Amino acid sequence: MADEDEGEVTTNHDEIRQWAEARGGKPARVRGTGNGTDVGLLRIKFQDNEDLEEISWDEFFEEFEKNNLAFLYQEKTADGNESRFFKFIKRP
Repeated sequence: MADEDEGEVTTNHDEIRQWAEARGGKPARVRGTGNGTDVGLLRIKFQDNEDLEEISWDEFFEEFEKNNLAFLYQEKTADGNESRFFKFIKRP
C-alpha cells in the first residue's frame, strides 16, 4: 500500500466495487472501444457521459483480470474531502 496522499493499490474486486459505489460510480467502458470478446477501455462512470457505456460488474472484472490490471485509488483529497481519483495500472 502506498502513502495515503499518493493513493492505495488493490486488485480486490469487492474493495473496488465498494469504493466506486460509495461515490455513486458504476462500471463502464469507453464507447467504441473493444470488439468481440474485448470489452474495451475500462472506466468508472460517476455522472452522465455519452462517451461511457455502462457494463456489468462481471464484464468489468473479467476484463480487469484479463488485462492483469490493478486499481490505484485515493480515499481523501489533500484537503480531507472524499476523492474520486483513480486509475488502472498494470500489476507489478
